[in-house]
Amino acid sequence: MTSSTINNEKSSLVLLKAYQFGDDAAFSELYSMYVQTMLNYGRCITSDVELIKDCIQDVFVKMLDRRDSLKITSVSSYLIVSLRNRLLDEFRKASYNNVTDLDRATNMRMADDVEKAYLDAENERLGHAKIVYLLNALTPRQREAFQLYYLDERKYDEICDIMNMNYHSVRNLVHRGMIKLRTAAV
Repeated sequence: MTSSTINNEKSSLVLLKAYQFGDDAAFSELYSMYVQTMLNYGRCITSDVELIKDCIQDVFVKMLDRRDSLKITSVSSYLIVSLRNRLLDEFRKASYNNVTDLDRATNMRMADDVEKAYLDAENERLGHAKIVYLLNALTPRQREAFQLYYLDERKYDEICDIMNMNYHSVRNLVHRGMIKLRTAAV
């Protein structure tokens, strides 16, 4: 984690404590601090932005309801894990029985997204189109691990907790994703 990430985490814990002691403005600041990060993370899992927004809302409503009983040591990890779990719950409600079905459904959605991304990329700079192409070459799990490690600057231990995987599996996902990106870039 970078020093700014550590500082953000410390300030978010201070805001959480202030909220627990009755400062509702602190809760609003927490929401403002993390809503965009959560939205970006949710987009790694699904392209349904409205579903992501609803699930983010649910996570924060749950925090509102459990003000006194929250025992959080890392606000960012708590919010990301809660969002992931909430999205998985929604997929299960839509008759997806397990993570394998989620991966299969995400792959189907990604195929549609790749076509749309290709059409949109024609209107954008060539460099941007190359990045989109490379990221879409990854599996959904690789892309999730890649975003958490490289873009969100999470440590492997945190990624293990978020993705509910063991350490070596997460390292393999990141490593194989990087190999796939290098191969696709050639």
